[in-house]
Amino acid sequence: MSKTTNKSQKVSPDLDTPTDLPQEAVDKVSKALNVLLADAFALYLKTKNFHWHVSGRHFRDYHLLLDEQAEAIFGTTDQLAERARKLGGVTLRSIGHIAKLQTIQDNDEDYVPPREMLRELMEDNKAMAAAMRKAHKLADDNADRGTAALLETFIDETERRTWFLFEASRQEGANAA
Repeated sequence: MSKTTNKSQKVSPDLDTPTDLPQEAVDKVSKALNVLLADAFALYLKTKNFHWHVSGRHFRDYHLLLDEQAEAIFGTTDQLAERARKLGGVTLRSIGHIAKLQTIQDNDEDYVPPREMLRELMEDNKAMAAAMRKAHKLADDNADRGTAALLETFIDETERRTWFLFEASRQEGANAA
């Protein structure tokens, strides 16, 4: 049975994936997944930007850390998009669409000191984990166990990135941030 009628986002009949979830749940969860996806792309690019432009005495360590984190963030994008499609929703189609949905702010500064880079990324990862928790609750509230399970893994990975960025950004000899 096709559900293309009453869809908040127009889905071509050729892309109308069958699901047992109510259309309202599909719409809500897909919308949340698309915001997470836009933020994942924004955070990926910001992390790569800082990876490319980091300098200073901890260059090698920070350069490698940011590359590893960017790779992990990029690794979430396909799974988030495919989850929206599995539900019968649609997903991002362009950089412009990402720009409309992202909540992670870009950083286009010519120079950012390394510690500030790490702190900014730490805050962005914290925000991403909070957004994932909200999406997880939405998935739970709509009996979408697949999305909830996927997000549990991503929340843990995001918390790990936050922790690493926190520890790397601490000033040597300081007990607290």
